[in-house]
Amino acid sequence: MDPRNRPYRSVLYIPGSKPRALDKARSLPVDAIIFDLEDAVSADAKEEARTTLAAALAEGGYGARVKIVRINGLETEWGRADAAAVATMDCDAILLPKVDTPADLDALAAITGDLPLWAMMETPRGMLNAAAIAAHPKLQGMVMGTNDLAKDLQTRFRPDRLPLMAGLGLCLLAAKAEGVIITDGVYNAFKDAEGLQVECEQGRDMGFDGKTLIHPAQVDVANAAFAPSEAEIDLSRRQIAAFEEAEAAGQGVAVVDGKIVENLHVATAREILAKADAIAALSA
Repeated sequence: MDPRNRPYRSVLYIPGSKPRALDKARSLPVDAIIFDLEDAVSADAKEEARTTLAAALAEGGYGARVKIVRINGLETEWGRADAAAVATMDCDAILLPKVDTPADLDALAAITGDLPLWAMMETPRGMLNAAAIAAHPKLQGMVMGTNDLAKDLQTRFRPDRLPLMAGLGLCLLAAKAEGVIITDGVYNAFKDAEGLQVECEQGRDMGFDGKTLIHPAQVDVANAAFAPSEAEIDLSRRQIAAFEEAEAAGQGVAVVDGKIVENLHVATAREILAKADAIAALSA
């Protein structure tokens, strides 16, 4: 599967300290899992969680799900030991919290070597340095930490997330400029499917690749919101066919549903179909 088309619709946090949750994750229809050694693990369980998670990953059974491990910050008493341990685990990437500058990623890479890096984008300084962070040579993805960002910005909760838009936009621009994955922050009210739907649609319209999730009940909503709809797939096929027909007739543009179709629209249509194919392959 082309990494550029790899779906990241649903990215579920799983506590690295809980064997039952680690086992259940093997059967959930998520595109990626963040195995968490940070916020979801109490201080007295940090060291044991490393051992528990390493055993679960060694056992396998996670299929095509992308396996990302979030460690504690390198400035904490657990961070460096976490990084050294994760470097030997059967995972796809390591996620560093509260990334402020590319130097934070350099420090992590010095421990983890060639393991791909992901960055939690959750501080005001991180927002201001998003472009430089996204350009780091070992960075594969960015995760919005909207709860921590809202705390640092001293915002009030709003369903439209207006106070967070500057930060979300800076990180999106940075990720798209460098071609790295970027996933939206969590929706805290895990029983509020309607509110989650609205926020997922907002994130998808903005350009996020998917949504980080805190509960399995949120998976189906995110998977649907960040997948191409049947209408989008149908339109994409018709745009490509019309444009190819126009090209064969020596014309540079086509018309579909009363709208002009140019090269850029065809490129988007091909991306939509590629993503739909990738999702279908994962589901199979």
